[in-house]
Amino acid sequence: MIQQESVPSVLETAATGEIADIYSDIRTTLNTSVVNLIWRNLATMPGALPWAWSTVRPLYLGAAAAHAEAARRTLALPDAPAFSTALLSAAGIEPGALTNILKVLDSYHHTNALALVALSALLEHYDPTNGEPVQPWGTAPGAAQTELPALPPMANLSAEVQRLIEELNGFGEDTDPYLIASMYRHLAYWPPYLALVRTMLAPLQADGSLNALTRSARALGRAHGRVLSRQLAAARSPDSLQQALAACRLFVEHPIARMTGICAIIRRATPPHPGDA
Repeated sequence: MIQQESVPSVLETAATGEIADIYSDIRTTLNTSVVNLIWRNLATMPGALPWAWSTVRPLYLGAAAAHAEAARRTLALPDAPAFSTALLSAAGIEPGALTNILKVLDSYHHTNALALVALSALLEHYDPTNGEPVQPWGTAPGAAQTELPALPPMANLSAEVQRLIEELNGFGEDTDPYLIASMYRHLAYWPPYLALVRTMLAPLQADGSLNALTRSARALGRAHGRVLSRQLAAARSPDSLQQALAACRLFVEHPIARMTGICAIIRRATPPHPGDA
């Protein structure tokens, strides 16, 4: 059984000093209430978090948004059935729950694509690749400040929900799914919704569409990263540089690329906020 907590990290509640200050700046800059695992993992490596965040922060404040929006709009998603409001209601997902589910989906849909292009730019800075040029999107919507529920530890979930999350976590993964996507744990507050998501995605996993989508997201991230890397002025490299780059590569090529596409499918299939339709 995969345990997300096995990935070394400095929890937000345990962060002090410079790490706590950087976490606060990440939340403010990304307009989110949580610090994603990639940053908490980098915080365990000497000098890695200050180096990585100070290097990519200007991208988050500037050009990354338009490149992330281009990635969202140009990533070709496989067809999948939508969830009707009647289906969700029959599954026990009432309007209040749907509102909270959409907050989770919208937050990850926004931050996944940003992390994909910004951290790909960091990788391109140190390990450049060749490819066709890409263009940013003309305008990029900002993210509304969202307070997400606390991320439940896997150990606190029922055995059935843990198994469901682990199955979902293997969808779209072409290697060993070492890292559990945090989005699934956030959605674990609504097990019937996770079950519907599994039913929708299973055929796409079976026919190889999700693995192909992950590969496409990786390539798209590197393409936009190549453009963005020209704007980087990397801070002085930490002693843990190679370890930090390996961590960034692991996250970018696996959970971030994987969930950039899968979250987009799930968000497209889910009805708008109650009252917005």
